Amino acid sequence: MSPRPTILDHAGLLAEGTRCRILQLVDGHELTVTELCNVMQLPQSTVSRHLKVLADGGWVESRRDGTSNLYRIQPQLDDAARDLWALIRSEIAESVPSRQDRHRLESILAQRRSRSMEFFSATADSWDRMRDELFGRRFDAEAFLGLLDPSWVVGDLGCGTGRTTEMLAPFVSKVLAVDGSSAMLDGARARLADVPNVVLKEGDLENLPLTDRSLDVAVILLTLHHVPDPSAVLKEVTRVLKPGGRFLLVDMLPHGHEEYRQEMGHVWLGFSEQRVERELQTAGLSSIRVHALRPDTDAKGPSLFAATCARPAPAPTGETSPELQTVRAH
Repeated sequence: MSPRPTILDHAGLLAEGTRCRILQLVDGHELTVTELCNVMQLPQSTVSRHLKVLADGGWVESRRDGTSNLYRIQPQLDDAARDLWALIRSEIAESVPSRQDRHRLESILAQRRSRSMEFFSATADSWDRMRDELFGRRFDAEAFLGLLDPSWVVGDLGCGTGRTTEMLAPFVSKVLAVDGSSAMLDGARARLADVPNVVLKEGDLENLPLTDRSLDVAVILLTLHHVPDPSAVLKEVTRVLKPGGRFLLVDMLPHGHEEYRQEMGHVWLGFSEQRVERELQTAGLSSIRVHALRPDTDAKGPSLFAATCARPAPAPTGETSPELQTVRAH
């Protein structure tokens, strides 16, 4: 292992003024060789030569961005290098070349911002369509799962073939996935064979195979309309949630598709917001919010709602428990 550079090694490397100018520019910004040349008004060969010396000495690092390399000051300088650079930077800050470099750098950064603004000004009317074509329509929904607490245990109740479980699993400690159909669970096992933090359980939602207060979060997505006794399911949700635990229910608003009873085994033709609120309150859940979801233009089924609520946490000693709250979002 080669010895670590001493402060004298660093001083020798920074004895060249051009290298100090480069460091001042890449201290706080990532810049290409071309941008550095434009700012410093030096030929590319000169800038590249000094960048190589700085990189070999551990002062700058680079990363590939398309066909360009972006350079910045090494964020993990050793103590000797950091102290030396702080001294040199303060000494050269008001020199004429440094002031001119900073002025031209502002122009370069303004050009970057201008290019972005020009693009968005030209594409504002078509931006949504362009983004959907590039990245799909649902990437943001999955990305928001990163807001979940990684220590949580989540119950995917009525998991079906495990699509939602698969999305949740990377972001939480464990997913307990429950379904009453062995065929659906076979599909989930195949989908989730390589996902280690998922436990699949067969059981009815009216009698969940989960222990009391075992879940931080419970979700039931497009399943409640299949259940003969929704009230029993919601009481079970309350039982398995920890105090303060959250519940998300997504299902259909009332609709007139009678054929769904025969074609898909639906027991209920959707649920009104008022009924959802009443059922959740009766189950002992609080902080209820019911929100009608905006229809997907490509979807052919009924409109959906999302209801969120919580199992009340015990009030602190000496305080009265707050009344159940209900908020309907429009």
